[in-house]
Amino acid sequence: MKPVSCLAALVISVVSINLQAAPHCGELTVAYGATGGDYTNSEDRKNKVPIVEQYHFTPNIENLVSGNSGPLGGELTYTLERFPNHHRALASFAKLGLRDKTPKPIGSRFSVECAFDRAIRFKPNDPTVRMVYGTYLLKLGQQDKAIDQLNVAVNLQPEDPTINYNLGLLYVQKKDYEQARTYAKKAYELGFPLPGLKNKLVEAGKWED
Repeated sequence: MKPVSCLAALVISVVSINLQAAPHCGELTVAYGATGGDYTNSEDRKNKVPIVEQYHFTPNIENLVSGNSGPLGGELTYTLERFPNHHRALASFAKLGLRDKTPKPIGSRFSVECAFDRAIRFKPNDPTVRMVYGTYLLKLGQQDKAIDQLNVAVNLQPEDPTINYNLGLLYVQKKDYEQARTYAKKAYELGFPLPGLKNKLVEAGKWED
């Protein structure tokens, strides 16, 4: 499944959050209930996701404006209990933690780290979960861990232009230009539209047409 457009590229901005060792992040039994399932499954997306989203993942919730029936953290973790690998809810929950500078936003049933732990346990082979997690780790300043997640993602879905592009950006930051150029070439061959990565390599004198 291709990543949605709102997850298109990494934005580099380190946020200081006091992260402690993640506790046990809960069982995944809720996800198998009547109103839960796999976000990458077309039948679940058609028949189950809308039931939850209409109340607990409205545009105001996704954009971190306000909750519908309670705090944003509660709304987002309600959705993530039922669809642990809900890509957009994961992205919004991560942004909420970064915005509020807390590992566990107000009203949340679990921490941001636990949200990703649960998503990976639920669907280890979902590359978009890994990409969103890598973005979160990068914004925390955990560059090496971010690269680890993006490497898992690109191995799972090597023909995805967005993942290749984001991994190239990370390698530019590390000044590993050979790797950055490899992933940049792949991303552009696959049709990625943004020139930012190429521009960075050109500026560094590391781009060859």
